Amino acid sequence: MARILGLWVTLFAVWLLLSGHYTPLLISFGMGSCALTVYIAVRMDVADQEGVPFAWAGRFLLFLPWLLKEILVANIKVAKIILSPSLPISPIMVVFRSTQKTDLGRALYANSITLTPGTISTGVDGDRVEVHALTWRDLGGWEEDEMGRRASKVEGAS
Repeated sequence: MARILGLWVTLFAVWLLLSGHYTPLLISFGMGSCALTVYIAVRMDVADQEGVPFAWAGRFLLFLPWLLKEILVANIKVAKIILSPSLPISPIMVVFRSTQKTDLGRALYANSITLTPGTISTGVDGDRVEVHALTWRDLGGWEEDEMGRRASKVEGAS
């Protein structure tokens, strides 16, 4: 019940922030639409631990600054490659093993790789994540291992 109430409060807070309308009629419409959304989520059985991961929120907020730093560093590397007259690219596909236990954890890991410029997760199959990189140096391994460890911490696995 707490998860359902938390989902409704979160949805309504986002609705309030995005709508910018604070008249009683529109607020009641917002409350109703959030309640309907929560009802549908419960009926679809997606308001579970993985569908509404409130336990992850604090750990994700610790992961986010590190990810933003990695995105900035990768942006600089890609900009140097693009601005180089010789355009030193050597595209490569590699498969990494993910250590995450849940689908949401694997999605966080794969999306973190994709958000980092120069690399794209092209597929996830079980614990295997297929990654395309702009250069072979982008896949030194330690960045992905570090990203995997941090994504597992967000998931609560380690």
